Amino acid sequence: MSNLPVSTESAEDKGQNETEGMFVTMTIANQVFGIPVLKVQDILGPQSIARVPLAPPGVLGSLNLRGRIVTAVDVRTRLGLPSLAETKKNMVVVECAGELYSLAVDKVGEVMSLSNADFERNPSTLDPRWAEVSSGIYRLEGNLLVVLDVSRLLQFDQSRAA
Repeated sequence: MSNLPVSTESAEDKGQNETEGMFVTMTIANQVFGIPVLKVQDILGPQSIARVPLAPPGVLGSLNLRGRIVTAVDVRTRLGLPSLAETKKNMVVVECAGELYSLAVDKVGEVMSLSNADFERNPSTLDPRWAEVSSGIYRLEGNLLVVLDVSRLLQFDQSRAA
């Protein structure tokens, strides 16, 4: 018989706090973005990326992550921002539809716990390209955190109006 404490929380309650959301933050072009922490698989430093011929705009190429081939995505391009000259970028590895993707960002920040009561829908003044891939915002002290919807960010088959 085990002496481990028995939890009375249901499987739904574990890791699910309905009053708070946890986000991995990142900075892209001096703007703070967040991805729900449960979507993030890993944080990596600069990686060697192999170019992929005929890849859609925004796909930098692929990289090898512990034996798995991972698609590297330039988040700046996906957000309609100019790509930086070949500088080393940090990577946030996320899972979407059973596949791993590495999101190239300018800088990875901290994990923030934010109250769901402070969550707001996208304001009408938010850039339409950003609103397309965002599920909403949080107003922080002196800044705005744009919450990225990973599945929408990684939809490459849609044509985008500039």
